[in-house]
Amino acid sequence: MSELNRRAFLQAAGLASVGFFNLRQAAGATSRFESASPLGPLQPDPRGIVDLPKGFAYSVVSRVGDRMSDGLIVPGKPDGMAAFAGPDGLTIVIRNHENETNNRYGQTSAFGRAYELLERTDTSKFFDRGYGKTPAHGGTTTFVWDTKNHRLVRAFLSLGGTSRNCAGGPTPWGTWLTCEETVQGKNEIYEQSHGWVFEVPPTVEPRLHKAEPIKPMGRFFHEAVAVDPDTGIVYLTEDRSDGCVYRFIPDQPGDLMAGGRLQALAIIDRPSLDTRNHDTETVRKDEALAVRWIDAEDVESPNDDLRQRCQQAGAAVFSRGEGIVWSRDGIYIVCTDGGPARRGQVWRYRPSKQEGTDAEIDSPGTLSLFIEPNDRSIVDMPDNCTIAPWGDLVLCEDGYAPDSFVLGVTRSGQVYPILRNAVAPSELAGCTFSPDGTTLFVNLQHEGLTVAVYGPWPK
Repeated sequence: MSELNRRAFLQAAGLASVGFFNLRQAAGATSRFESASPLGPLQPDPRGIVDLPKGFAYSVVSRVGDRMSDGLIVPGKPDGMAAFAGPDGLTIVIRNHENETNNRYGQTSAFGRAYELLERTDTSKFFDRGYGKTPAHGGTTTFVWDTKNHRLVRAFLSLGGTSRNCAGGPTPWGTWLTCEETVQGKNEIYEQSHGWVFEVPPTVEPRLHKAEPIKPMGRFFHEAVAVDPDTGIVYLTEDRSDGCVYRFIPDQPGDLMAGGRLQALAIIDRPSLDTRNHDTETVRKDEALAVRWIDAEDVESPNDDLRQRCQQAGAAVFSRGEGIVWSRDGIYIVCTDGGPARRGQVWRYRPSKQEGTDAEIDSPGTLSLFIEPNDRSIVDMPDNCTIAPWGDLVLCEDGYAPDSFVLGVTRSGQVYPILRNAVAPSELAGCTFSPDGTTLFVNLQHEGLTVAVYGPWPK
């Protein structure tokens, strides 16, 4: 992770309470919501791709099917991303692709629909080669972007043979952790079992990284990760309606392949607490819950029962844990369909000063329900998240009606739109800022588009 991104994380304090204003509206409309926005009201995009505030502009980085520098094509379903500082002021962005091995939903692999481009890459570096016939379609691409001239320098496949790479997270040591949101087992198509985390280094020149699963981090429906730069502890979400929140304490911080302990979050004195608030309010907003961590056993979980075993041991239940991000004020955890209306929750975990040590039992970390709007006109199924360089929390929506937004939340408690998907009310993903703070990269997942947004961001 670049020092600028690290500073951005450190600036992200003070988001103690959030007030909400109605934000669903036609693009360009005026409301009390937008009068409080640091960016101003959204303006209709003549090109019909993304609506932005006045003074902002965007460039299309790539479209699904574009030819990349390595001769392969840009895969479909772009999802989580992170940006890293490159040489000469360039920005390196690693981008997930939530593809499977079939072509459901019209998704496109990097190799072409008939694998006609497969010979252009080194399949020995793939995780799942599909018996040499049907390699898994997920993985990551890397693109190099010139933020001064708003242009694409090059793009290439950087990880191959993985499946449903949904989200992940950057590390303080400057790599990307990409997560498989599946527990697909071996069969006549898949040569390997899936459900792992992989590490990808940023490179400027085209390079396919060897895909090696970090098995000590567990096999489950991985979604995203956040790494505490002070301890090296990795926090992980699970995108299941009855999922857990986990942490991984590495034996050697910065070297995840060296092993460590995987644990699940539990609430002291409230074993197996159901935090979803779907039918009964079990957790109130801002209620501080003291946390303990339960050691997970048999973390490679061949029967896909890791979450159930942890919950039987006392771990809390969360509803579709997706985005997660570290900030000075705590670790924000997004549950996409939590709450009575199933429109989403955001939790905040404040680690213990003795996090990850035996002494934390005397001074435990705390979990609180940060926001639960229960109104799609305010927030509709938040998913990926990040911290803006000016300190605001940024959320991508995964809802479908009537609009999909990238949202900001200010320290003073205002929710405001940063961007609207003008193509269709479909998922936005991968929000990440360039290390120089000038450019926001976002994916329009179902349209297979990646855009770079620039303009007068708050200082």
